[in-house]
Amino acid sequence: MKTESILCATPKEAVALLEKLYAEQIEITAARFGRYADDALFEDDKNQGLYPEISVEIPANQATETSHLASGKLADVNHYTTTITEPKLYRRYLEEQLSRIDKTFTAKISVGLSNTPIPLAFALADAGAGLDRDKKEALPLYFHTPNLVKTNDEIVDGGQIFQNGEASALSLFTAERVDYSLHRIRHYCATDPEHFQRFILFTNYQRYVDEFIEYGLEQVKSGEAVRLVEPGNRITESDGKPNVPPIAKPPQMPAYHLVRKDGRPGVTLVNIGVGPSNAKTITDHLAVLRPHVWLMIGHCGALRRTQRLGDYVLAHAYLRDDNVLDDVLPPSIPLPTIAEVQLALTQAVQEETGIDHSKLKQHLRTGTVVTTGDRNWELRFEQIAKRLNQSRAIAIDMESATVAANGYRYRVPYGTLLCASDKPLHGEIKLPGMADAFYQERVGQHLAIGLRTIDLLAKEADAGTLHSRKLRSFGEPLFR
Repeated sequence: MKTESILCATPKEAVALLEKLYAEQIEITAARFGRYADDALFEDDKNQGLYPEISVEIPANQATETSHLASGKLADVNHYTTTITEPKLYRRYLEEQLSRIDKTFTAKISVGLSNTPIPLAFALADAGAGLDRDKKEALPLYFHTPNLVKTNDEIVDGGQIFQNGEASALSLFTAERVDYSLHRIRHYCATDPEHFQRFILFTNYQRYVDEFIEYGLEQVKSGEAVRLVEPGNRITESDGKPNVPPIAKPPQMPAYHLVRKDGRPGVTLVNIGVGPSNAKTITDHLAVLRPHVWLMIGHCGALRRTQRLGDYVLAHAYLRDDNVLDDVLPPSIPLPTIAEVQLALTQAVQEETGIDHSKLKQHLRTGTVVTTGDRNWELRFEQIAKRLNQSRAIAIDMESATVAANGYRYRVPYGTLLCASDKPLHGEIKLPGMADAFYQERVGQHLAIGLRTIDLLAKEADAGTLHSRKLRSFGEPLFR
């Protein structure tokens, strides 16, 4: 049963109360499960753990949105609310968001319990492991399961702009939506969400991973980084000794995390493999961690004769032929480039390559990148040649537009810097001998450019200029 909310004097007080309530509710669920496992759960035992809830009230005269007036309503107190899970994991983010709200508005911040039960699978991940088959099958009779009807991206995709008599969404994600993704992150990446850093690099090639591990271990050894975390939560710190052996079975999209010191931003690298489906899957889930930015650094096919193998491609636009997000974000919706990201990528290329500014355009081509869902697109070149020509595309890959489109949907700044590994339209096919020489020369430099870009963007994030208003609409949640 929902309890009376408590008015909190400061953001820190609100977050501390969220942590306390969440821990208590998890304990209630765990105790109930213990009684169930011991055959001591009585029929009238209805005690279930509930998600905590945070609410913000803002006076009508401080409202920044027009949607309520546009729907013919009187200006009134703006009431925002959301359920919260894992508040300890999100402590820094919650305090930042609430502090920003507190400084901007005359806001009232309240914390209490919601009416939303915490599903057993989200509260105790391995709860059913020790039960016999009959007890496992009977679990849904005694414990709540995830509510998939309400676990969706309606807020993200603008489905709750106009609401009648309901509080507006404070966050893009409800607690159940967050829990859903936190569990998927563990599955796909084989590291706990707590290790993910606020700056993320995506790649589509294993050699970038090898280079990142080597770089990360050097950073840890030199004392410039605190730890490197690999799949299986394999942690290497200053003593150079990993805490566990390498993971036996690599996950589908392994993640690696470099935690740096002296104010330098931590970096996560995820090998998303090949294809737009993987790109959508992982960004759907990592979005709930609210990263500052994600960047795609990978390989592409160059489409212009004047391009050379090893040249870089900076995407200024995307032709979305991947189709995986068409239902929620029609291809007719333009994806704006984020100026801060584009400038940082350009500066990083120049700094890491040492190319004179006057010659930069010879090695860094800007333009439209095509993302396709067909790895063998060359076999139907005659059918798509006109479309490629009309788009003025300069490169083709299988992930970049998907990553950018989900960055746009989830309000995560995004960017793409690719490296031309072949020119299939001009007779330069990716063959083993040629590829080995190319990879040896370019992979390390390309990764260094990505890392340098993150250093530059961290300054933008600290200054509050990274999170572009281009990604926000009317009727937006107050939380970034």
